[in-house]
Order: sequence, then C-alpha cells, then structure tokens
Amino acid sequence: MYRITAKTRLSGNASKISVLAPLIARKAQAGQFIILRAKEDSERIPLTIHDQDREQGTVTVVYQVVGAGTMELDTLESGDSLHDLVGPLGTATKTEGIKKVCVIGGGVGCAIAYPVARKLFEQGSEVHVIAGFRSRDFVFLEKEFKKVSHVLKVMTDDGSYGSRGLVTDALEGMIAEGHHYDEVIAIGPLVMMKYVSLLTKKYGIKTTVSMNPIMVDGTGMCGGCRLTVGGKIRFACVDGPDFDGHEVDFDEVISRNRIYEDFERREREENCLLFKKEVQS
Repeated sequence: MYRITAKTRLSGNASKISVLAPLIARKAQAGQFIILRAKEDSERIPLTIHDQDREQGTVTVVYQVVGAGTMELDTLESGDSLHDLVGPLGTATKTEGIKKVCVIGGGVGCAIAYPVARKLFEQGSEVHVIAGFRSRDFVFLEKEFKKVSHVLKVMTDDGSYGSRGLVTDALEGMIAEGHHYDEVIAIGPLVMMKYVSLLTKKYGIKTTVSMNPIMVDGTGMCGGCRLTVGGKIRFACVDGPDFDGHEVDFDEVISRNRIYEDFERREREENCLLFKKEVQS
C-alpha cells in the first residue's frame, strides 16, 4: 500500500497527489512514468511523474478526471493509500546538448512539461515555454514555469487569460520573431502534438513528443501501447514515451485511442451512479 501524503486541487478537474514511494523517488527522472491502481479492482492508470522528493521519498503526479479509473482515484484523500504503484517506467527525456529549446505543454500535459523544462533550465539551456489551456479556470503551474523559463507564453482557447489562440499560434509567432530552437518538446493532447509536429517539420526543427496511447502492463507484453514511428512498430511503455514527432503516425494513434470512448463513457456514468448512492446512504 502506498500512502498519499498530500493532495491539492489545481484547476478545472485536475488534482495533484504526492505518494510515499522511496525507491521510485530515488530513481525517477524527468519524462518517466508510473502505473497505479487506486483500489484492488480499479483499472491501471499510467501517469507521468510530475516531481519527486528524494529526501522525503515521495513522487508526485497530476491527473485529470476523465474516466472511471481517475474518478476512483479522485475519491482518495491525503492519508489514504493506493492499492499498488509501479515505476519508474519508460525512458527519461534526453536533454543533453540542447542550448535553446521551446517546451510546449497542453492542458494537464503541462504537469509533464514542467519537470522537463526545469531539468533543461537547471542544466543551463535557454528555455522558452508555451502553456496552453481551455480557459482561465484551467490554468495552473504558471508561477512554477516562470521560475524555470526565460520566456513564458500562456495561451487560452477563449482568450480569458494570457493570449487567445493555440500553442501553434504562439510557436509560429516566436519563430517569426527570429528565435532559432535546437529542439521543440511538445507534451499534451495527441491532436495538439500532431499539429505542433506538422508546424516544426515545415521549419525543420527537431521535435520530441511524449506519447500517451492506451497502456495496460507497462512492460511491452500486452501490446496495447503500440504505435507506428518511422514506419516501424514501437511500444510507448518501453521504447518511449518520447518519440520523434515527425516520425509518429498520429492519425493511427488517435483512431486507436477512440476505440474505448464509449466504454469509458459507460463506466463513468455507472461510477457516478454508484457514488451518488454511496453519498445518499
């Protein structure tokens, strides 16, 4: 059992939890992830590590309530325990040799982009960050990003905070201003990463994306997280989650992820009914 030492509501339906897991905290690096189960019969949820405290022995993840698994996770509070937790999994984000970089986060993907930006900043890279959100109500980690970036642009779809528009609008504007990046690192919704990659390909800028396809065991055995990269089959859990954005077949991954949308909707509705019954009783 892994005890939750802290839980913080961030914005919208996103929350941050810290979990006591000393061995994982000791080894975790930016870009790696864990897989957890909230309860014994819960589904396995892969979440990229947002932060780790090696002295306190905790790892921190950010999640958004989108399905049955995260709904169950959200019922737990500080002092409660996860049923199980495994990690760190995947390969760490490669940052060596990058002098100037643009790190792009979309929505909850900003929680994953933050440790990458921090690592780059601490190693002496010039770090520009673009953080995209639906609206003011969903903005989070702005103060944290300011501490680890030389330039920060916050974008919202409706213009209620920061600048109105997409992260690609901000990126193209920064390129037009004369910024030359060694690399762009994009983390967020698949559609966002697809269009960032299409834009950077036009300008010949190396681009890394963090892939989040359907995942079950995290060891490459189930094959659920397979994707096509450069015409070859790769597995996000062991070969990634970072890949060359110009080589990823995004349309294939997006199509495969939609297979379970109806299932997730039904599970979410059933969990809502069960939760209401528990509250009423």
